[in-house]
Parts: sequence; structure tokens; C-alpha cells
Amino acid sequence: MSDDLYRLTACDTIARLKAGDITPLDAIDAALARIEAVDGWVNALPTLAPDRARDRARRLMDRPPAARGLLAGLPVAIKDLNPVAGVRTTYGSPIYADHVPAESDIAVLRIETAGGIVLAKSNTPEFGAGGQTFNEVFGATRNPWNTALTCAGSSGGAAAALATGQVWLAHGSDLGGSLRTPGAFCSVVGLRPSPGRVPRGPSDGSFNYLAVNGPMARNVADVALFLDVMAGLDPRDPLSWPAPATPYREALAAPVAPRRIAFSPDLGFMPVDPQVRGICARAMIHFENMGVSVEEHAPDFSGAMEAFHTLRAALFVTEHAERMKAHRDKFKPEILWNYDKGLALTAAEIAQAECARTAIFQRMAAFFAEFDLLACPTAAVPPYPIEQRYVDRIGDTQFDNYVDWMGLQCAVSVTSSPAISIPCGFTEDGRPVGLQLVARPRGEAELLQAAVLFEEAAGLHSLLPIDPRDPAS
Repeated sequence: MSDDLYRLTACDTIARLKAGDITPLDAIDAALARIEAVDGWVNALPTLAPDRARDRARRLMDRPPAARGLLAGLPVAIKDLNPVAGVRTTYGSPIYADHVPAESDIAVLRIETAGGIVLAKSNTPEFGAGGQTFNEVFGATRNPWNTALTCAGSSGGAAAALATGQVWLAHGSDLGGSLRTPGAFCSVVGLRPSPGRVPRGPSDGSFNYLAVNGPMARNVADVALFLDVMAGLDPRDPLSWPAPATPYREALAAPVAPRRIAFSPDLGFMPVDPQVRGICARAMIHFENMGVSVEEHAPDFSGAMEAFHTLRAALFVTEHAERMKAHRDKFKPEILWNYDKGLALTAAEIAQAECARTAIFQRMAAFFAEFDLLACPTAAVPPYPIEQRYVDRIGDTQFDNYVDWMGLQCAVSVTSSPAISIPCGFTEDGRPVGLQLVARPRGEAELLQAAVLFEEAAGLHSLLPIDPRDPAS
């Protein structure tokens, strides 16, 4: 077995697994060797489950390679918000520091049924709250492009592990940008699916449309493959629906370029770092070179952030009410702020948020009658120092909470549209920047086709995986 197996794409590694060139045990050993070599620099995968992984690999190897599922024994990482049976699952919270669940959740079961082998849990902020990955259980996860910077959050451990080649595929989740922002900060691909595309739970917030599970990988084809694994109907999730007739991976075999894309550097309301604006604007030349019409335009996002804050606060009450009764003193202040905001909401405020969300959805429907895609920066800023809890200022705009700096991501979450973050460049000092592409609801196939064409033109996926870069060395 080659020592650089970790450099292969997920699709290529699975092809070797299916051909019998390597075994799932070989893939586990390769991943563990890479984790040992580099994770000390970034702290992306604080919980490993090698014995459980090898046991499942051996059982999988009792079947012929062609009968081992779509993932064929590939090791993967699961975000530490999702229970994995028999594996320490902390939710990034001291309340659950020693928690070992007896059952896995829907996402994990789907991945394992498809031949995925859970090798590690990826680091996340406490209960996934925040765009910076740190917690009191495991500490902070660092950005592999510059370990003095944050990898963002809340799927920060997943993104850092992918960028450094510790795993080939990583599961994540997204409420207000948690798949997309780490994707941008670590120069990997993060896809937020339409609500219901990937079943989740069971949870107290099963009817909530803001929170989704989704795939992360180093390139678009690998993301499409992982979405094929994750997508589908599950009777335990009331929002889920069946997988598409044509698998997403097959939809990339002959991708069709969009006809017309609207590009907005700020979605009409968000302050954006000048370098980020310029990098994303220049990146649109890749679409123009394909013959795509690119026009500077944006839908009307008025009311989106207000609706997001209200719906997010209500969800925090739904998910944390019982924990708050017993453990309020153990929650970080950002969660307490969100929870208390939710308790103070009136029925009129919640109704207003629902009406605003509906109006935004209808405006987006009218927008997509004219445009195939919306493009904008994924994040308003490039990666920032690891010591900074969140971005409190962009230019002359001061934020009074830990959420508003992620407005470009949060506003898109309100629309129910799928969105993907694609690497599109680097700042003058080498910090990654991502381009966010947004498609009509349930338009994942078209979104992935546009993303893979952009990826091929930009060529940045060939830079991965990287060794962590310490600015002091």
C-alpha cells in the first residue's frame, strides 16, 4: 500500500476498495497514520474510534467488494453533534464530556449502511453554536493554511481534517453557515442541502427548516458521492423525501453550464472585506469563459436577518429547554443569549418571522424564474485570529452579537435553497476565500454541475491535501 493513499480523492479511493486493490483496513491504517502525523497541529479529530472501525471493516470484508455499499469501507469523520453508538459524543459541551450514546442517529446509520466506517468525531463549538470552532472539552481547531487562524465553524473540525488529508469525506451540519463557512476558510467544498434532502434526527426540532445535515469533501465529485449516500426518505424525519432518480454523482458525468448567473458582492445589505469582494468578483470570469451570462444583481433579502434571528432563537428554546433547567451554569454566554432571546419572543414576533420567511421564499422563486444561480462570497471576511471568538466589526459596521458577521450565509439559510461553498482564491497573505453558489430549492443537481465546472476551471482543488502551516516556523 502506498504511503500517500491519503492524497487520493474519495472517489478514487473507493474505486480501489471496490477493485480489491486495497482493503478497508488499509484505508483505516492510512487515515490513522495521517491523523497521527498532522492532527496535533490543528486539533480537528479529537475523538478516534479505531477498534470499532476495524471491527466494522472486518465484518464488511466478509462480503465481496461489490456488495459493500456505495462507500465500500471508506473511513469517514462524523461531526461531534451527531450520536455514534459506542463512541464518545460530547456535542462540544462539558455537560456531555463523558457521554457515550447507545444508538446512532439517522445520518450515521445511513452512512454506515452505505459502507462508510466511522473512524473519528470532528470538533465543533458547543452545540454547534458559532462560527469559530472551540469548546471547553477539546479546545480550539486551527486553520491548516495558517495555524494562527480559525477554521471557522461549526463544522470546523470536519473542514480542517479534510484539508490536511486525515479523512476523505466528512459529515457536517449547517444552521447559519456551518458547512459553508469552514469550507471557505479551509479551501474545501461544503454543501448545505435543501431542508429535507438529507434526513436528520430524531430530535425535538424535527420540523425546523433552518438546520440541515450535509457533506464536505476536498472536491465537488466527492461531495456529490457523499450526498448520494446521505440523501433519501426516512420515516423518522417528517421533512425528508426520496432520493432523486438520477444519482448526483451521475449528474456530474456530463455537467451542463448554467445560462445566467446573478453575482452580488454583498447581497445588498452586508459589509464585505474588500479583498474578499475582489477575489469573488474576479472568480466569476471562469463562468463567463464558459459562455455563461453573469450580471450583478441580487434578490431582495430585506427582513432575512431579522427572521433568521427569531427562528434561530425559537429553535434554541426547543432544543435546550430541558438542559437549561439542570445545567444553565455550564452553557457558554453566546448560547445563553440565544436561549434567553427565544424565551422573550412573543407570538407576534414568531408570526412576523414566518411571514417574512415566506415573502423571501416567494421573492427567490421570482428570482430563479430569471436566473439559474445566485453567486456571492461565502463569508464576508477571510479567516481571522484563533483567539478571536467572533467577528465584531467589518469596516465601519459594528456587530453586537456573534451571528451577524455571517449574514451572507444566514440570509441564504432562510430561503430553503441549497448552497455550496467552492474555493475561489486567496488573499494577499494566503488566507482562503470561498464563493457561495445558491440554486433553486431542491436544485442540488444543477448546483453541483455548476460547481464542478467552476472547480475544473479554477483548479484550486489540486492544492489539497496540505500539511498544516505554522506561521511561526
